[in-house]
Order: sequence, then structure tokens, then C-alpha cells
Amino acid sequence: MEKLLHTPEGVRDIYDNELKCRRKVLSKMHHVLSLYSYNDIKTPTFEFFDIFNRDKGSAVSNEMYKLFDRNNNTIVLRPDMTPSIARCVAKYYAGEDLPIRLCYEGNTFLNTPNHQGKLNEITQLGAELINDDSSASDAEVISTIIDCFLASGLRDFQIEIGEVDFFKGILEEAKLSKTAGNEIRKYINNRNFFGLESLMKEFSLAENVKKVLLSFDSLFGGSDMLIKAKDLVSNQTSLDAIERLEKVYKALSYSGYEKYISFDFSLLSRYEYYTGIVFRGYTYGTGDAVVKGGRYNNLLKQYGKDAPAIGFAFYIDDLMMAITRQHIEVDVDNSDSIILYEIEQQCQAVRLANQLRSSERKIELIRKSKKKEVDDYVEYGKMHHFSGMFFLTSDTTVDVYDFVLNEQRNADISEINFSVK
Repeated sequence: MEKLLHTPEGVRDIYDNELKCRRKVLSKMHHVLSLYSYNDIKTPTFEFFDIFNRDKGSAVSNEMYKLFDRNNNTIVLRPDMTPSIARCVAKYYAGEDLPIRLCYEGNTFLNTPNHQGKLNEITQLGAELINDDSSASDAEVISTIIDCFLASGLRDFQIEIGEVDFFKGILEEAKLSKTAGNEIRKYINNRNFFGLESLMKEFSLAENVKKVLLSFDSLFGGSDMLIKAKDLVSNQTSLDAIERLEKVYKALSYSGYEKYISFDFSLLSRYEYYTGIVFRGYTYGTGDAVVKGGRYNNLLKQYGKDAPAIGFAFYIDDLMMAITRQHIEVDVDNSDSIILYEIEQQCQAVRLANQLRSSERKIELIRKSKKKEVDDYVEYGKMHHFSGMFFLTSDTTVDVYDFVLNEQRNADISEINFSVK
């Protein structure tokens, strides 16, 4: 019986005021997305394994939750939202070549090792911008992220920006195999530069390539990092990547968002489908980024539509943790009221409740138990964040309890519409 009350490892219940706060924050962030003209899309919780397999650059197989349908197809709970959106765009927008803006809210599922201390069911809110390969779209997406942060109530945050093509240009210059490049990527992404130095001894690399790879541990900071990075490379791919970041930074400055931006060239996502700019957003009170994203110009091609794309996803559980630990007040709607009545006033109580609900008032109707006192319901109302309670003492009079002002008075039932809200 005790086991029935617990959830499996990696998932949790969310209820009461915590859920109200979460819904309020999500609503504000979703409003920002609507202001940027993103349209909602909802994809299935589970899809065919091939949508997310390693060839697509998504999660590794042993981190997915797998099951089989009656036709023996391998089905997985989605580990990542982006491939699902890519599939939908290729299917429903095959002939569209002008910008497509889609946003979503949903849960992803990753079977991560227990010792990581992370949730396996993760709520994400995100957006994807398809058919626009400009630096202006890169800047707009980052501006959207900043506005979502601000809408959530957070003020102390930083968006770190990297460029996958800067790294790819160095690998092309070094003429390294894909396997060797992936090994180097892992060391840099994990910031294991001692291990990287040891690994590079296995390859025959030019001195200038060694120098720039070992410089990744210091290639982070403000816009001056772009100048430093430019001095370290000579290949055109890397130089073009830096030039693009300069354009993005300039566009962000038009909104006055420079203070939220820093650059980190060691930022190389675990997802291999990223092709250009990548970014992560950090704030206090969490151990990881609360938003991640980047450009993935080759992913949709694997589903049949050759189109550039860029997107991001907020990790809502981490975001809410940061809001709580930074003691940020979330203005939730606690306007619910209780109508408490004795059996003799049931008809009047039901009519009153229906009348108030028809005018958008939130009402919980409770028939008083003979085993409980009125004070018990007062405590119940306060504990569950009700704004007030009306106790029908007759067909025409009520005792009004205002939990916000901590006041009590007697009133005629006709006055209730002008009472606690």
C-alpha cells in the first residue's frame, strides 16, 4: 500500500498553489510568443522510434522510453520536441517557403541515470522559426527568449551564445574524421580541457589548430571575445561564423539587450543536428540552463523538406525552481470563494452559486457537515488560498468572511455580488 502512494524515480506530482504559479508563468510566456506571431502546435506524446534515432542527431537509444505497438513497431515517448515539430512541418507545410512560426508546450521523457538527480519527465515551452536563415531571425529568437524571461518575473539571467560552425571550420581545416571530431566536441562541451590536451596527442595537428582548440577554455565573455576568436582562426567557415555573431549582437543592441548577452565558443550541444548559432540561458537557483536552443538547418531535410530552422525550449521545472529560490512573487488568481450552507438553505445556495458562476465568479459549493464547525471551513479556505467564504445563515442573510483582509461581517444575500472577489 505504501508503494502505491509514491511515484517512480524521475517524476513528481505538481498541485495546489505550485501548479497555479506554474500555469500563470506559462500563460505569461505563451503571451510573449503570441506577440511574436507564433502559432500553437501539439504533437503526440509517443511517436515512431525512427523520428528520434541517433541518425537524426537526437537522444541516444538507451535514454529513450520504448514500447511496441500491436504491429511490433518500436514506439518511444518523445525525448525531444524539435524532431516532432520538424516532422510536422515537412508533412503539413511541404510547399511553404515563407517563414513559419510554431510554438508548443508539452512534456519530454528521458531515461537518464539516477545519479544525475534530474527529472525524467520534463515540461518544455518552446518555439521554432522555419524558412528563415538570416542573422536577423537568430537575433529575433534570442530577443523572444529574453522577453519570455522578463515575463516570467526573472531579471538576473544571461544568454550564452556559441557557434557550431566556428568549431566545424577548425575541424575541416585540421582534416579530422567525424569520429575524431565528435570526441573533441565532447571534451570541449564538457569543458574537460586537460583531457582534450591529452586526446590531441593522438592526432597529427598543425600548431595553429592545437592553439585554437586549447583556447576554447578562455573563449567566453562579452563581445570582445569575437575579436579574440577572429584572431585565432584563418579558415573561412569559422570567420563567417564570427561575422554572423557580430550581426546578431548588433541586432540585439537595437532592443537594448546587450546586458543579457555573452559568448561562449565551447558551447557545443549534445544534439548533433545543430548547424550554426547555439545558445543557453542561465539564472540563479538552478544547476543547469533553463532554456536551450539553436539553429538546425539540415534536420528538416531528413523528413523530406529542405528548409532552415532555429528554435528554443524552456525547461519549466528548472525555471520554476529559479523563480522560487529567487523569492519572486507570482501573481496567481486566488479569487475563488466558498459558499457554505446548511441543508435547509441548499436551494438558495445552489441558485446563488449558479448566479455567481454565470458572472465568471469562481465558486466552491460545500454543504456543511454536522461533524464540522464553521471555523474548520474558515481554516480550510485560508489553507487552500480562497479569497473568502459566504455562510448562508438563512435564505436572505449570509456571514461574509474576507480571507484577504481577515475580516468578517453579516450581510444581506443581495449584497454578495459586491463583496469578496
